Amino acid sequence: MSLSPTSLITEAGSFSGSLGPLDEAKWYAVFTLPQNEKSVARQLALREVEAFLPTYETVRVWKNRQRVRTVLPLFPTYLFVRIDCRQRRRVLESPGVIQIVGSSRAHVPVPDAEIEWLRIGMLEKTLEPFQELVVGKKARIKAGSMEGVEGVLVRKGNGMKFVLSLKLINQHAAIEIRAEDLEPVPD
Repeated sequence: MSLSPTSLITEAGSFSGSLGPLDEAKWYAVFTLPQNEKSVARQLALREVEAFLPTYETVRVWKNRQRVRTVLPLFPTYLFVRIDCRQRRRVLESPGVIQIVGSSRAHVPVPDAEIEWLRIGMLEKTLEPFQELVVGKKARIKAGSMEGVEGVLVRKGNGMKFVLSLKLINQHAAIEIRAEDLEPVPD
């Protein structure tokens, strides 16, 4: 099966678990050099490694007051790869890659549900970075395509936001959600 480099860079992919059996591909977070996420994703595609770089669109105002729409990585210095143990070297040898997130003994996989949540948020264009996690109530999405995903409920402006924390890389993303689609998670 021949894949083009651009078909391997998914902006709405799907991940799975740890470097286990040889043929079992799982999703892992990859730590990159600052501001190299997009070039690392391209390099990985050239090496036939499936990469997922969650992004969001924002409007920046330059010094000349010109408004420009830009696409930025949702998690600066991180992207995700779906690999099995045979592809580990291809990832680590790619320019701009610092390491696969985990301990020195084992890489820690990212749960499929978290990657799927990011993919859906990107497709619906409702994702945005969330830098300061406000202490709030834990909640679970009870209906829809993201059913079962747990996070923290916060208020931003007039709306409610559901914040998913990717503990592995200590990053957060927020998505708008209706209150009726949430249920409390007991402590």
